[in-house]
Amino acid sequence: MKRKSLTVTLLICVLIVALPLCAADNPSASKSNWSEWVTISDYTIGAGDVLDISVWNNEALTKQVTVMPDGKIHFPLIGEVVVGGKTISVLKKELEDRISPFVPSPNLSVMVQELNSMLIYVIGKVNNPGRFVLNTNVNVLQALAMAGGLNPFAKRNNIKIFRKTNDKNMIFEFEYDEVTEGKGLKQNIRLERGDVVVVP
Repeated sequence: MKRKSLTVTLLICVLIVALPLCAADNPSASKSNWSEWVTISDYTIGAGDVLDISVWNNEALTKQVTVMPDGKIHFPLIGEVVVGGKTISVLKKELEDRISPFVPSPNLSVMVQELNSMLIYVIGKVNNPGRFVLNTNVNVLQALAMAGGLNPFAKRNNIKIFRKTNDKNMIFEFEYDEVTEGKGLKQNIRLERGDVVVVP
């Protein structure tokens, strides 16, 4: 009888240890999948991002808003707010300051529910041109692979990357053969939000 009781106890212990591991291997097993929300304070907000803004215990000030192409949103009580180009922490502080005359000491949170502004574009003579989500560090070679690789008619050593920062246009050159041979690796730059890779 004691042996049976000991066996049941051991099985319970194994289950207690195994269940969290199974949940970790299968993110869909939990509704609070960390990848669904971005709360990193230094993330820079961009047009198209979907923000979840909430003031604790105040349903009227709990809204899901989409950042417009001009970088603005509209929020109750305070109206138009420029959010594009601001980090989450900066926006949180600004919203708290602007709402505080109406709601003293607001307990406010800002989360990014959809990262729709984190896009790069690969166009021209690749097998699958289009836009791709930049959800991790991606260099030029990786972006070309995401686009299905070069097609046989591509001018592989005349690839260009176009970048716009602060109303300034920048162009980077990329020679495919040289980089894949392990030469000129500095050309294989890390891509940023909005970069356009053109394969002629």
